[in-house]
Amino acid sequence: MDNSKINKIIMENPIVEMDGDEMTRVLWQVIKDELIYPFVELNTEYYDLGLPHRDETDDQVTIDAAHAIKRLRVGVKCATITPNAQRVEEYKLKKMWKSPNGTIRSILDGAVFRAPILTSRISPVVRTWKKPITIARHAYGDVYGGVEHRVTGPGRAELHLSCENGEEIRKTIFDFEGPGVLQCQHNTDKSISSFARSCFEYAISTKQDMWFSTKDTISKQYDQTFKLLFQEIFDREYKLKFDELGINYFYTLIDDAAARVIRSEGGFLWACKNYDGDVMSDLLSAAFGSLAMMTSVLVSPDGDFEYEAAHGTITRHYYRYLKGEKTSSNPVATIFAWSGALRKRGEFDGNKALMAFADRLDFACLKTLDDGIMTGDLAPLCSGGGGGGGSSGGGGDIQTVDYIRFIEAIRDRI
Repeated sequence: MDNSKINKIIMENPIVEMDGDEMTRVLWQVIKDELIYPFVELNTEYYDLGLPHRDETDDQVTIDAAHAIKRLRVGVKCATITPNAQRVEEYKLKKMWKSPNGTIRSILDGAVFRAPILTSRISPVVRTWKKPITIARHAYGDVYGGVEHRVTGPGRAELHLSCENGEEIRKTIFDFEGPGVLQCQHNTDKSISSFARSCFEYAISTKQDMWFSTKDTISKQYDQTFKLLFQEIFDREYKLKFDELGINYFYTLIDDAAARVIRSEGGFLWACKNYDGDVMSDLLSAAFGSLAMMTSVLVSPDGDFEYEAAHGTITRHYYRYLKGEKTSSNPVATIFAWSGALRKRGEFDGNKALMAFADRLDFACLKTLDDGIMTGDLAPLCSGGGGGGGSSGGGGDIQTVDYIRFIEAIRDRI
């Protein structure tokens, strides 16, 4: 390709670019080199959220990146490592740093919307699903903002609240007779209400039914607060709009929702608390095709947007990459994160050329898959896939390629 003959699209304002870890960091650079730089004069404010740099800055770089999104309104993030004890040893870290996604979501608040990327080549594992299911995940609190303590011996654990009016509230959590563990979670009415409104607005914009699920029968204060605030806001602000569009909102327990979703045809928005949404989005993405075929966008109450892939850093492939082996790592969700951020930047700036390029990039990804060229995670999901059989939709042979050849095929179709 002769890049000198291409009039590149100009970006007037930057987006926040957050680099990441391991194999997705490798994919990140190849995507920019092959699919963006040849067509766009990319304008980003760069933050290295790779684990070594987070450790060097005592995780201040993550906080700075989140505030940059609030300032520039659009960000795109590579997958990052949330370290456990093994990672602390592997990377010789100062401490076990918190999830960068959790930090960013706590600062931005709002909701995370995750939806599968569908291709005609792959049918969902659940045969009744005919339409995509979008997960709305609360982006604040729960275990991601929790305070934990390892109890080493006998003692009484108490919940102690010092109110501004001078009232002191104490409740016994548990009388430990030996070692154990404690975790304290919190949330706010403001954040829950913002989440509810984001979900109702999304359902209206997409004209989809909306489900919401918690476990208020067990959590009679924490989860019930979610249930009551959702219902109050719906009845007061959204019921008439839903009725006009002929769409429905209903609440059910999380275990009932999990059973119902398997029997559904899809085509609805499923709102979940933070941890529930984390789990269910991975389950749905795998059932629709692959963890690497799930979009994720964080929408703040102020209208700021952060785009990322819903999957992790593909560690197993990274270790093979370090040995010089070729890997068939799927970059589609990461590409869609870039296209989503570029499209939103174009919308904010009135840059139609940038918006059109983002659409072409998405189309080129899907066209590559529809043409039977795909990575190793997807090929077995096509009937007869993996190197020569037919497919579940569209016919023709399946060609399994490594990530370089896959990205080159996408570039050719742009």
